Amino acid sequence: MPDSALNMKLLAHHELAGFGGIGEGMSLQLAKDGRRILWLAHESAPKNFTGIDVSDPRKPKLVVQTELPHRQVRSNSLEVCGDIMAVAYQTAKVGMQPAGIELFDISLPENPKSIAMFDCSGPHSRGVHQLWFVDGEYIHFSGGAADWKPRNPKDDQFYRIIDVKNPSKPRDVGRWWMPGTGENDSAPPVPRHPKFDYGSRAHNTNVYPSRPDRAYIGYIDGGAWILDIADKAHPKPVGHWNPHPPFPGFTHTAMPLGERGLVVVSDECVQDKGADWPKLVWVLDARREDNLVSIATLPLPPIEQHRNAGRYGAHNMHENRPGPAFRSDTLIFGTYFNGGVRVHDLSDPFQPKEVAFFVPETPKGTPAGAVQINDCYVDEKEIIYAADRFTGGLYILEAKL
Repeated sequence: MPDSALNMKLLAHHELAGFGGIGEGMSLQLAKDGRRILWLAHESAPKNFTGIDVSDPRKPKLVVQTELPHRQVRSNSLEVCGDIMAVAYQTAKVGMQPAGIELFDISLPENPKSIAMFDCSGPHSRGVHQLWFVDGEYIHFSGGAADWKPRNPKDDQFYRIIDVKNPSKPRDVGRWWMPGTGENDSAPPVPRHPKFDYGSRAHNTNVYPSRPDRAYIGYIDGGAWILDIADKAHPKPVGHWNPHPPFPGFTHTAMPLGERGLVVVSDECVQDKGADWPKLVWVLDARREDNLVSIATLPLPPIEQHRNAGRYGAHNMHENRPGPAFRSDTLIFGTYFNGGVRVHDLSDPFQPKEVAFFVPETPKGTPAGAVQINDCYVDEKEIIYAADRFTGGLYILEAKL
């Protein structure tokens, strides 16, 4: 299938030295020498992370590509803040290492240097799936711990906070998990989805400087949570919304839209050929945090157009993070696997409209049989970086909106 597009054009494509497999970690560094380095986390072994010089987005250049210590670990998520990069390590099975967060000095992008490792390994832990690091002080993440045991193995990651003001000595600050998921909880066990039981565990853990007392958590089958983290040692829930069931589960990201009183929530597609359709992006009215109300979903092409190969449905979004990034309370840039990268206008939150998309042709050698756009990042110049889950590499795009 050739490229298809609406109001978006391809500026460049980079195959990442033949190692694709990009996960959910994309972050842009403004290096001291003036270069713009895009850092990418790999969804699976053998590579750990890759740095690409995108100073000229039409001529991206590979700067560095690093190795994981073994094939039973992945670095699915990373974030850059200044010249410090945090990388999440998740193992294939509980009890393995490295499982946690490694901090790197990337002041010389060609030579990342390890600063410290915050260990999250343990007999019931696979480590860290996702992390959020935007203020230089705290890392918010979904992970396990040596001293915590879930009632159900599928619920093995929860919300954690560490203090990294001194990056050489990360310090545990706070924890929260969905009541009923811990082995010793007084709350009853959480209900299981009758058809799609992916677990009730933390996924994305977004905290914005404009509202540092709130964490917006995607909790897989547990839905979306808003936490009050004014006291980081004692997070407490203030809002919860969960459409699973009847919908097929896997809340991925919950993203607030500035002062509009809205939260956008994505559910991740995790099965091929539409087996878990529909996987949607929801618009919630959050003016009352204790009464979140769904008012719309983002429109998508019919499943029949994308059922043939790989996953099709919502996944990740450009998350309006601080730094050299585009921020908007009306435009939502999202990834949809074989549906490519798509842009929706939420000027009217009751009637979202699709305004742009780009679906690359099927990458050579992909086991999915179609492109699987897994993550996207939009810089402050409104250049879009989209990455494929398998062999497609990095696509650099420009939208005309």
